[in-house]
Amino acid sequence: MRGNHLSSLVFRFVDYTKTKEDTAMIFLIWAAVLLAIIYIYHRRAYSRFSSNDVKYIPPAPFIGNVGPIIFRKIHFVDDLTRFYASFPDERFVGRYEFMNSIIILRDLELIKKITIKDFEYFLDHRGFADEEVEPIFARNLFSLKGDEWKDMRSTLSPAFTSSKIRVMVPFMEEVGNQMTALMAKRINDNRGEAVEMDVRDLTRRYANDVIASCAFGLKVDSQTKDTEFFEMGKRASSFKLRQMIMFFAYSALPGLVKRLKMTLFSKETTNFFTNVVMDTMRHREAHNIIRPDMIHLLMEAKKGQLQHEDKSKSTIRDAGFATVEESAVGKKVIQRNWSDNDLIAQAVLFFIGGFETISSAMSFTLRELALCPEAQEKLAKEIKEDSLKNGGKIDYNSIHNLPYMDMVISEVLRLWPPGFQLDRVCAKDYNLGRANDASQKDYILRKGEQVIIPVWPIHRNPEYFPNPDKFDPERFSAENKHLIKPMAYMPFGVGPRNCIGSRFALLEVKMFIYQFLLKLEVSPSSKTEPKAKLALDSFNLNLEGGTWLNFKIRQ
Repeated sequence: MRGNHLSSLVFRFVDYTKTKEDTAMIFLIWAAVLLAIIYIYHRRAYSRFSSNDVKYIPPAPFIGNVGPIIFRKIHFVDDLTRFYASFPDERFVGRYEFMNSIIILRDLELIKKITIKDFEYFLDHRGFADEEVEPIFARNLFSLKGDEWKDMRSTLSPAFTSSKIRVMVPFMEEVGNQMTALMAKRINDNRGEAVEMDVRDLTRRYANDVIASCAFGLKVDSQTKDTEFFEMGKRASSFKLRQMIMFFAYSALPGLVKRLKMTLFSKETTNFFTNVVMDTMRHREAHNIIRPDMIHLLMEAKKGQLQHEDKSKSTIRDAGFATVEESAVGKKVIQRNWSDNDLIAQAVLFFIGGFETISSAMSFTLRELALCPEAQEKLAKEIKEDSLKNGGKIDYNSIHNLPYMDMVISEVLRLWPPGFQLDRVCAKDYNLGRANDASQKDYILRKGEQVIIPVWPIHRNPEYFPNPDKFDPERFSAENKHLIKPMAYMPFGVGPRNCIGSRFALLEVKMFIYQFLLKLEVSPSSKTEPKAKLALDSFNLNLEGGTWLNFKIRQ
C-alpha cells in the first residue's frame, strides 16, 4: 500500500510539473502571438507615409511623434521646425500624432491652393471640445465647422471692421495711461533708477484690462492687484499640461474624451465667464445702456443689426502690413438666430485671443527694442513727433500712419508669430500631388485627415527672409516689403479662415508701444538672455525664466 501511494505521489508530481511547463509554453506562445499582432498593427498603422513616398521621422509605438512634446523635451515650435527643416526638398512631410497621420505643408504654392483656391475642401479647424460637453468652447468661431462657421463669420465680421475698432481707442488709452503712470511711480519710488521686472506680467495685465474694458465693459485694474478677472484669464489661456493632453487626446480619441466628459476649462472658469457676459447683457438691456464695445456688438449681431460697411467709401486707414482682409465668405448677409451660449462662446474666444497672443506680441516687441536701441530710438522719435503734431491726442488714423511703427510690429510678428501653426481638416478626399520630384505616386489626403501649415519655420526660413533670426524692421520698409514672397508671411493666418481680430490686435499692440515709448525707455537687465529659449511648460510663447528687462523714465 505504501509503495502504491508513493508511486501515485510521484506520478502526480510529474503531471504537475508537465502542467506548469505546458502552461508556461502556452503563455509564451500567446505572448509571441500578441507581440506579433502588435508589431503587424504597428507596421500597418504607421505605413501611411512609407507606402506613399512621403518622408517622415520614425514614430514611437502608439504615441507616434508627439512624445517629445508630451514629456516636455522640446517646445511645440521647435518640434515643428524639426520636421520642416529635416526634409528641405519636400513639398510636404508626414507626422504621426499617436496613430493619426498628419501632413505638414512646406510648399508655398500648395499652401495657397489649400487655404484659398480649394478652400471648400479645407473649411474646418480640428476640434478640441465636444458641443455636448463644453459648448462654450465648441461653439466659438474658431471651433465651428461648415456652414455654421460661415454664418457666424458673416455675422461677426461687421464687428471687426476699422470703423468699429476705432471707437475703442479711448478705452485702450485709459488703460495705457494707468499703466505708464504706475510704471513712472515705481521708477520714482526707486529714486529715479531703472526698475527691473518681468515684462510678460506687465503686458498680460495690460491686455487683461484692455479686454475687460473693450469686450466686457468692465474696469478691473489688474495692474495694481491680482483681480479675479485676471486670475481667470490666466487659467483660461495658460494652455499648460492639461490642455496639451486635451489637444492630442481629442484628436486621437474623441469618443473617449466625450465619454469621460473631459474639458479644456474648469467648471469654475466656464461659469465665471458665462455669468460675466450674461449679467452684463441683462444689465444693459434693463437700463438701456449703449457702450461701443464687443458686448454691445454681439448684442447687435444677435438682433441682426450689424451691417457690412463699404470699404471703398471709408476714409479710415487700415491697420498695417500684417492686416488680413475679409473674404467673400465673411461679407454675406445672414439672417440667423444665435443662442446666448453662442454669444458667450464668442466673448470668451475674444478674451482668450486677446489675453495671451496680444500680450505675447507686446512683450516680444519690448524685448526686441531693448536689444536693439537704435530701432527703439528711431521709433520713439517717430512717436514723439506724432504726439506733438496731434497736441498729445491719440488718433486712430494717425497711429496707423506711422511707417516705422508698422515696420517694427510687422517684424516682431514675423519673428514671434503667436499663431505659430495653422491647421485644416480635409472635408473630402483631396489630391496633394507628389511629395517630391522623385516620388512615383500622388498622395491622396482622405476625408477627416489634417494638414498643418508651419508658420513659425516658414517665417524663419532664410530662403524667404535672409538672416532670419535677426530683428530687422527694414524688411518691411516701403522699399523692401514688396520683396516678401506671397504666403511666406502670415501672422494672422491666410484665406477665408484667417484671424477675424487682426485689426483689433494690431491697434492694441501699437497703442501699447505708442504710450509706453512716449514716456518710458526699455533696456536689457542682468536677467535678460540674449538668446531666447522657450519655456516647455506650455503651448504659449513664454521665455524660460521670464522676459526680464529694465525700465526708466524717458528723458
